[in-house]
This record gives sequence, structure tokens and C-alpha cells, in this order.
Amino acid sequence: MGNNYLLIDAEDNFEVLKSAASRGGVKILKLLHQAGGLNVNQIAERLGQPQSSVSNHVQSLEQAGLIRTEAVKARKGSQKICYAVYDEIVVSFHKPVAHRPDDVIEVNMPLGLFTNASVAGPCGICSPEGIIGLLDVPTTFLDPERMKASLLWFTSGFVEYQFPNNALLTGLDIDRVEFAMEVSSEVPGTHTDWPSDISVAINGTELGVWTSPGDFGDKRGVYTPDWWKMAGSQYGLLKTWQVTHDGSFVDGRRISDISLSDLALGDHRSVRLRIAVKPDARHPGGINVFGRGFGNYDQDIVMRLHTKSKS
Repeated sequence: MGNNYLLIDAEDNFEVLKSAASRGGVKILKLLHQAGGLNVNQIAERLGQPQSSVSNHVQSLEQAGLIRTEAVKARKGSQKICYAVYDEIVVSFHKPVAHRPDDVIEVNMPLGLFTNASVAGPCGICSPEGIIGLLDVPTTFLDPERMKASLLWFTSGFVEYQFPNNALLTGLDIDRVEFAMEVSSEVPGTHTDWPSDISVAINGTELGVWTSPGDFGDKRGVYTPDWWKMAGSQYGLLKTWQVTHDGSFVDGRRISDISLSDLALGDHRSVRLRIAVKPDARHPGGINVFGRGFGNYDQDIVMRLHTKSKS
């Protein structure tokens, strides 16, 4: 196996499989592994394909989570550089027995159970049944009904969650910590090319920035309710932030040298996760966070503590 691989179910992850199986998509993935980061024009030139066709394949691969893009300065404006996310893709034709390894403590945090928030509009909160409170009024984030939230969005600011540090309670050392959530940028309406710098911090220590490529509305999210208008954000990308002894990563890509020792998890009874878009960010493009009942993944924010016995 490669250093970073994706295991997908042939039925449940059909859209990912379809993107990976297209001839154009395969050529792009192979090229990005060989050449590293390239923009769309460079990919089209090297493959001898029309730029419009490459753009469509890149969008499909990005939405499937198979490539990531970064906006960088160019001679005129900016350009998107594409990178492959996985070394290998493994397709499974049987459903594995659902289980959690004994050395992983997993906590699912409902989206509305944030313990602290300070946001700037446009902003809002939704449950699967309807809008909570008032749109574009930051004090709505104090509404007790927020506990039912399955979608929240804001232009800048933060929300913070407090997870129990069950590894400390059981006397285990933490070998790796992960947070998985479905996120996108936020723009009035939707726009696939709307970069936003999303920062994540654990226990007050910022891990680094991941740039969301856009706010997606080309098709209804798999779990997005029918009453939600197509003009609104439909789904995001499922991203995993990971901190190990060697640094911090998003989907296996290093974003900083912040390691477990910098978080001092053994000193705290809780693990505080802060999700933010800073007003002075290079790309202050807002954020949508999707929970159970919205988007393409029927899950809330998941924390996984990978543990080991104390030395």
C-alpha cells in the first residue's frame, strides 16, 4: 500500500468510484502523482486535452475528495494548483462488519452543541426541519434551538466545541487525534471557485489553515432536505484534521509542524475544537459546516482519539 490510501465501498461511494474510474480522471490523477502540483492549463497541455474538459474532470475529482486545490498568486490574479490526495484507492465490494478498533475512542458531536461562538454575518443555523432563529443575526447562535442544528454558516468568526477527553479518564496515552467534518466555503448563493481559509485549533493551539475551494450547489446534497432551496449551499467536502507526534495534517497533507506535544492533551479533561475563518485571512471566504441531515455525509463532527497503553 501507499502511504495514504482511500478505502471505498463500491455501492455507498459510487460517485467517488465514478470520478476515479473515468479515463480523463485517471489520467489526471496519474499525472499529479508524477508531477506534483499543476494548474488546469498545465494539466491540459501535458495531457493534450481541451482545457474545458480538464476543468470538468478537476471539479468532479475535487468534489469526490480525490484531489485538492490551492489558490496561489499568479502574474495576473490567482490560479488554482491541483494536488492528488491519495496514493492508492481501494474498492471494496462487500460491506465490512461495523466495528471500532479497541485502541480508538470515538465521539460524535452534534453540530449545534458548540460551547462558544462569535460570528459575523451573513450567518445562520438550520435543522432538517427548518431555519432556526433569524438569518444573518449573530445572536441566533445563542438560541437554545441551536441544539437541533444540522447546518451552520458564517462569514467570519468561530464556533468551539468541547469534547470529553476519555483517554485521560481511562489512563491511556493519546498517539493520534483526528477530527472529521463536512465543510465548504460560504458565499451568498453558491460558487465553486470561492476559496476560504479555514483554521482549526485544539485546546487553543492553531494547527494551520486548509483552503476550501468553494461553496457547492451544482446538485442537491445526498441528505439535504427537499425544502432547502437549490440556491443555497448543498454539500461540502469531508475533511479530516489529524495531529500526530510528527505534525498536523489534513487528509494526509502536512499543514504545520504542530504535534501532539504542543497540545498537552494529557493535562486537560476536555479537548476543545475551534473552527474559524479569520477576518484578516488571505481568503476570508466564510464557512458552511454540515451535520447529520444535511450535505453528502450523514454525520456530525467526529473526534477519534487513537490510544496506547502508558509506557
